[in-house]
Amino acid sequence: MFVIVILLLVTLGVQVGNGEVKEKVQRPGHVSVVIVGGTGDLAKKYLWQGFFELYVKQVRSRNTFSFYGGGLLPSEKATPVLFETLKAVSCSKTISPEQCALLKEQFLRLSQYRQLKTLKDYQDLAKHIEQELQQEEITEAGRLFYLSVPAFAYADISSKINSSCRPNGGAWLKVVLEKPFGHDLRSAQELASQLGSSLKDEEMYRIDHYLGKQVVAKILPFRAENKKLLDPIWNKHQIERVEIVLKETLDVKGRIQYYDQYGVIRDMLQNHITEIMTLLTMRLPLNLSSSEEVIQNKLQIVRSLLPLEKSKAVVGQYQAYQAEVQQELNQTKDQVTLTPTFAAVLAHIDDPQYEGVPVLLISGKMLDERVGYARILFKNDIFCLQNQGSIHCKPKQIVFHFGHGSLKYPAILVSKNLFKPALMDSEWKEVTDHSDLNVLGLPISEYYVQTPIEYREAYSELIYQIFAGHKNSFVSTENLLASWGLWTRLLLSLTNSYPRIYPGGAENGDLLDVHVKGKEIIYHNEVVIINNDHISGTSPNGFQVMHGKFRSDEMVSAWAEELVERLAVDLQEAAEAAVYKDGVFHMALSGGSTPLALFHRLAQHHFSFPWRNTHVWMVDERCVPLTEMESNFHSLHDHLLYHVKIPYYNIHPMPVQINHRLCVDEDGGALLYEKEVSKFVYQSRFHFVLLGVGQDSHVASLFSGSSLASEHGESLVAVTESPFKPHQRMSLTLKAINRAQRVALLVMGKGKHDMLTQMSRVKNNPDKWPVTGVKPTNGRLVWYIDYDALLG
Repeated sequence: MFVIVILLLVTLGVQVGNGEVKEKVQRPGHVSVVIVGGTGDLAKKYLWQGFFELYVKQVRSRNTFSFYGGGLLPSEKATPVLFETLKAVSCSKTISPEQCALLKEQFLRLSQYRQLKTLKDYQDLAKHIEQELQQEEITEAGRLFYLSVPAFAYADISSKINSSCRPNGGAWLKVVLEKPFGHDLRSAQELASQLGSSLKDEEMYRIDHYLGKQVVAKILPFRAENKKLLDPIWNKHQIERVEIVLKETLDVKGRIQYYDQYGVIRDMLQNHITEIMTLLTMRLPLNLSSSEEVIQNKLQIVRSLLPLEKSKAVVGQYQAYQAEVQQELNQTKDQVTLTPTFAAVLAHIDDPQYEGVPVLLISGKMLDERVGYARILFKNDIFCLQNQGSIHCKPKQIVFHFGHGSLKYPAILVSKNLFKPALMDSEWKEVTDHSDLNVLGLPISEYYVQTPIEYREAYSELIYQIFAGHKNSFVSTENLLASWGLWTRLLLSLTNSYPRIYPGGAENGDLLDVHVKGKEIIYHNEVVIINNDHISGTSPNGFQVMHGKFRSDEMVSAWAEELVERLAVDLQEAAEAAVYKDGVFHMALSGGSTPLALFHRLAQHHFSFPWRNTHVWMVDERCVPLTEMESNFHSLHDHLLYHVKIPYYNIHPMPVQINHRLCVDEDGGALLYEKEVSKFVYQSRFHFVLLGVGQDSHVASLFSGSSLASEHGESLVAVTESPFKPHQRMSLTLKAINRAQRVALLVMGKGKHDMLTQMSRVKNNPDKWPVTGVKPTNGRLVWYIDYDALLG
């Protein structure tokens, strides 16, 4: 039947289009294509269409084909599903409707479904293929197995193929594998070892569909065609940075079971983005068609990347992800996932050509647009004094635009202040009729734009390359393990990192903007306010202490009990370190109700705290007798000092009552306390200052509405006015607080959520928001925020 079909199509003179990759010399004959998982989503959406296009391209060759859709279901159930998919394949515009109808009819006649579940099923398939070859008296060219199944099935299926379905007589065997190729370096090594026991490396085609995208496939040819123009500028002296960005607008509903185990780094950066990065930065091969040279040059770049550490990445998670995980995986609300759906990674290449050049690798779900691109931004040393609109002062860049976005179509764009690229490929054209849009900071009219004449789907391109035996666009075992070696280190360092929560879409605003600081990357906007939809109902036992940033300073967050435990531990560590170094520990404690839980924790659990070497000072005090309930010292005494063995002479209450009077200027209480601090505390630098924050953002007893800096001047202690009774207070000033070696800002309770939200958005203005004036000069500031305050 195969011979009759091919002769009929040749007689009709079917045209197959242009631009096919020149094939390796392969023996013509019969090719058996087996899609294992042939009725699955990937096969329905891409694979059968791709193999149909391969068939159409080959009808004028001396090859014949048979196609098998394999699966676990019995034939009577799966055959109707398969043929509905086959009927939906389409022809290119170059083929007439009549010819297309005939092609589709013959494609269906050459296709069938087979159950492939047991070893016997694979043995029966092999017998069937051999019987067909004998009946038709044709030579076998090879067998192609496409494993469109979960990765855990690869080893078993490959073993069955090896033991029962290998062709004889010099015919080739090709087995195609879809990602994921492991979860980390160890699992990738295990899978590679399992596959290696059944298949040779040259028989395996690990597919990365991004390498089939026309613009990605054009990167190396573009570099070669424009080599004379690119060589002088493709280096650290001219390149400002490299960006590879893959943005998606969709969530991961329906894929949670897979995605929550992998996350965006494993799903996108370790494979697609890494592969694109190697094409941009690898040494240009002398022979682009040499698969071996291309693969080795890619490997060299991956091995040249500096280690990826925690400081080289930021991660995020879209707000609705948590609820989606709980729904699809039937989890309770106290089970929290830290799987990132957004990541920005800063990489550097340890190579003289790219030394110091930042390479930004970014991808995420639920972003503002669907677009993918790689941009090489060049340095611009031209300054336009008057004509700021001159092309010479605008970004100098080359953009490999993979598709979608405002541009809509795949293209290579070169800014006109660089050079006009060569156009040597008959399958590409220059775009001169520009619409009114901007691409990465430049109007489209200020680019030279090249785009494919005909758009072709990535899987179709890769399927043809598999058939032709071209391995340039596939991942070798050596390259795969090198990539996992690079990314596994980063993944381990991020294990307990709390991702920034972002709402999704346009509402993200600047929340995910990043800032490159030398060899590190941070979020540009350090706001870490999380909506309560994300973790509402989470119990203290179901969530651990997390670290982050708030107003550019360190933040520790947890549920109240765990937060207090952590602060107590940190406080004792600071005390022990100070006693070891200085022989003494000076800490200043604020009043109010917020620190009471901490006082209880210290008294009841920290029996080894070095109290005998500790001096306790007051941050602020109400102007009331120290024996009254309203006194901060009275509260401190009852909840902490009474319960620990601290020498009485190490306790320093504020002298708010002198001569039977409260906070009278003539008595000089503030000055007396300042002199006492200066006498006992070296350079008046407390080792540790604990502060609370009021709902109005006041800190210590420093309130808004006054010029704190000008009123207090160089004073370390001052009498202040409070809008709340009792109105008179005594307080350490910002100058005293900011001299401290370490300052802790403790914020607890839902009532503080609105204040935190506001503080996350405002700039430093101590007169209006006193807490924004807390900035230790040569010390460390840490925010301790419980989830009630953080989430509201």
